[in-house]
Amino acid sequence: MKRKFTLLLSAALLATAGPAVAETYELKVMGQPVATGLIQKNVEQPFFENFAEKTGIDAKVDYKPIDVTGIKDTEQLRILKTGLFDIISLRMSQVSRDEPAILGLDLVGLNPDYATGRKTVALFEAKVDEQLQKKFNTKLLGVWPFGPQVLFCKPEIAKLTDLTGKKVRVYDQNLANFVSSVGGTPVPIGFPDVHQSLARGVVDCAITGPSSANSAGWPEVTNYMLPVAFQLALNGYGISLDTWNKLAPEDQQKLEAGFDKLIEDIWDYSETLFDDAVRCNVGEDPCETVKKYSLKEVPITDEDRKIIQNAVKDISFPTWAEVCDKTNPDCSSSWKETVGKQMGY
Repeated sequence: MKRKFTLLLSAALLATAGPAVAETYELKVMGQPVATGLIQKNVEQPFFENFAEKTGIDAKVDYKPIDVTGIKDTEQLRILKTGLFDIISLRMSQVSRDEPAILGLDLVGLNPDYATGRKTVALFEAKVDEQLQKKFNTKLLGVWPFGPQVLFCKPEIAKLTDLTGKKVRVYDQNLANFVSSVGGTPVPIGFPDVHQSLARGVVDCAITGPSSANSAGWPEVTNYMLPVAFQLALNGYGISLDTWNKLAPEDQQKLEAGFDKLIEDIWDYSETLFDDAVRCNVGEDPCETVKKYSLKEVPITDEDRKIIQNAVKDISFPTWAEVCDKTNPDCSSSWKETVGKQMGY
């Protein structure tokens, strides 16, 4: 009789419990600035607006580009640490002020092309992730490029050393050190303010990717473009470890797979945009992704190539290593054992 009662009770509990209901996650996401152009508009934002479909995770996402939040891009890691957002599209150069190891991914002169950039990321991404987890409670979900960062100038230039005496907009200290080395005066300015700064003569030149410059209207206030690649403008996605740890193990796997696909899509799209935007900026065809302008393309001289090639060992690595080792004692040694060893530096 006792056994029969137990069976009946178990059946009743199962009947009232019903099927298990999967948890619906609610995620707050900060994206790239709208002003940066087509990667944000055509790849990143659609991914987050269709997050459940793209990842297979039952989640509601509140996606906001950073330039509508009122938050500075230099504060992104601190924001993730506080838990105000769950996932952030990290502006890597800007947040490197809080975590210098990040710049080891994209030292001036290190990544002259996309293929080299992929190798660098594969070699040093784990070190950056380790630092972000330890210091900012943030897991790195992947790294992607805006594309080669090139030079736009209002006054006439014919080579890099013509920057002597000119004020040049930069976006991180590594680039600032390089500009100083060729005689220019580096001026740190946030991307949304560059167009006005060029128009008013606050700066003579500025550095960014050809597509982003086009989308922001820089060719309206400049005359020359020197398409030598200073950096690859690597960015990344970070998720709060508190949020990550709330995900079921199978959802963690789905999230990583979804971001792997997103990041690969951006690498491919970025290269397509770069090639097309260079043509568009100087008025050449085919021009399919952005607006056509008539900038004068400055030929890259052998002297320019040599300056960029020597930048890593002469300028960007020594100055970065000194800063990074102050906060992470094994920072530069980790870089030399991975990137440096494979790249022959």
